[in-house]
Amino acid sequence: MATPISHWLLEQETRALLTRLGKVKPFALHMTMVSAAAISPAAQTTIESHMTKSRRELAALVQQFLSWLLSPAGQLSKPAEAQRRFTFLRMRFNAVISHFDIFADVIVQRSEHETGVWVAGLDTVASDALSLKDDYFKAPPMICYVDRGHGAAIRRARTRLPGGGDNPVAIIRIPRERMVSSGIASSLVHEVGHQGAALLDLVNSLRPFLRGMQENSGEHRIAWQLWERWLSEIIADFWSVAKVGIAATMGLMGVVSLPRAFVFRVDTEDPHPIPWMRMKLSCAMGQALYPHPQWANLARLWGAYYPPEGLDNERRNLLATLTATMPGFVALLKNHRPAALRGQTLVEVMNVQQRQPVQLAAYYRDWGDQPSQMRDAPPTLVFAVIGQARADGRITPEAESRLLTECLIYWATRTSLDSSAICATPTFTPARMF
Repeated sequence: MATPISHWLLEQETRALLTRLGKVKPFALHMTMVSAAAISPAAQTTIESHMTKSRRELAALVQQFLSWLLSPAGQLSKPAEAQRRFTFLRMRFNAVISHFDIFADVIVQRSEHETGVWVAGLDTVASDALSLKDDYFKAPPMICYVDRGHGAAIRRARTRLPGGGDNPVAIIRIPRERMVSSGIASSLVHEVGHQGAALLDLVNSLRPFLRGMQENSGEHRIAWQLWERWLSEIIADFWSVAKVGIAATMGLMGVVSLPRAFVFRVDTEDPHPIPWMRMKLSCAMGQALYPHPQWANLARLWGAYYPPEGLDNERRNLLATLTATMPGFVALLKNHRPAALRGQTLVEVMNVQQRQPVQLAAYYRDWGDQPSQMRDAPPTLVFAVIGQARADGRITPEAESRLLTECLIYWATRTSLDSSAICATPTFTPARMF
């Protein structure tokens, strides 16, 4: 039986898919970078396993389609039916290629001179930012990259990838304009906070309390509705302040310092708080976690940059209502005990007591005499210390950038050497030579 031209063309296209799929090689075969810039072995193994599984599944689907197409049933099928099956197959193929490109965009940047090593250092910072005092969840591998744009973003681990399948790692995009300063910690740890909140199911555990407040708050109902609407972003801000202190709030100021119309813009569909209110809230969270006059000073400074005078009555009343309910909302965040933390609060599992402003200033003084102590400290603590020194006027932006660059390079190198040492550990006892 002669093969219809319609089916012959689909066969050729299907075989072409197989040849292109065969050119999707493991990243280890074609990504050039110095070892210090490489992603962690755990991240690479997880990504490679994901891609290998996807390629094998897709290859099997392609072979199944070819077998059907060349079978008697396939040969007798209508062209429209064969085309329909091929179209879905090609969509699956494009999804696998898009997954490859997502990871390639991140990994290929590691070949850039200096940037690759800096970003590898940020991987270490991100992993530290996700860690808590005890093992409350299995942390996914964290990988970072820098890109154009004003804000950061995260593609969380275990979320759906385009075209299907779960993302095997957390991928964090950092704006290039924030490299390298303590402000980068604000954006980075905020995005890590989204991953941490998802792993602990913090948004869902807090929502019943916020809805209860809505039912019993009378004229303040709208404020509690908005706190719930903005909850995901606020928890991420809380995580950032808890991990890096005033560096988080000052970094946030850099993000939301926009033209006045945008700072006071009210969009109830936006998951981010009103920028003016978001900055005030960050100061309030900082005061609750780390009592110190600096937070009130920073809040007043923000109000001087963007005085609310001249706003229409509706927005002025809304800001007043949010301000009135803010202390109660912050107390709720601070004292919340989600089931995932087994009776503990976020404050209790984040070592907040070790990062008070006075302690951070003392660390900075001590590290000036013994720099090695700084390099060996937890990366988020280092960013908190440098951020505090910046807020206190004890370090210049130039010195801050040099110091953090050295730290990022050191963390990346240390992680690379630690991984190499683990891989090089002999698993057998060599025979005696003499």
